[in-house]
Amino acid sequence: MERYIVFDVETPNSANERMSAIGITLVDGREISGGLYSLVDPEQRFDRFNVALTGITPEAVRGQPAFPQLWERIGPLMGSGLLVAHNAPFDMSVLAKCLRGYGIRWRERVDYICTCRLSRRVLPSLPNHRLDTLSGYLGLELEHHRAMSDSRACAEILLHCLRAGAEPGDFVRGYDMLGMRTLPAERGRRDGG
Repeated sequence: MERYIVFDVETPNSANERMSAIGITLVDGREISGGLYSLVDPEQRFDRFNVALTGITPEAVRGQPAFPQLWERIGPLMGSGLLVAHNAPFDMSVLAKCLRGYGIRWRERVDYICTCRLSRRVLPSLPNHRLDTLSGYLGLELEHHRAMSDSRACAEILLHCLRAGAEPGDFVRGYDMLGMRTLPAERGRRDGG
């Protein structure tokens, strides 16, 4: 049975190198099986734009775990299946920058699926493939830029695409966690690094 770790991160500022929140939705086989949400103390400044976008303020993260403490809890979970995100290179880069910034060694290479890319193949007639557009089309509830809601919507989009016949293996890409970039498609493999 395939396990997908569908995640979404929010960031405190335009540097996009720390998280202020993470939402994780677990998909086991073809069903949502659980989830996890946490605010994260980014230990960095907040930009007004990000506060307005996400609703997360410096006061909201006060007393919340910083990434290293949270990683103790979510690291094993993140390594327990294939990572999935919408516009995944962004979320993958934030994850990689957090790991690097705190000196946490994890994997050099991680496989992932981007539901934006996947949905373009399955639903080519839509005007765009933004998370809010897809959620509206599929009738999903979405509080956009709220990590848990975005993660859940992304999981539902993944499931819709799988039910429509998409082969997940066709969409797996590799991410170089040290170089912080998606690897060329011909190098993608399924072992998770």
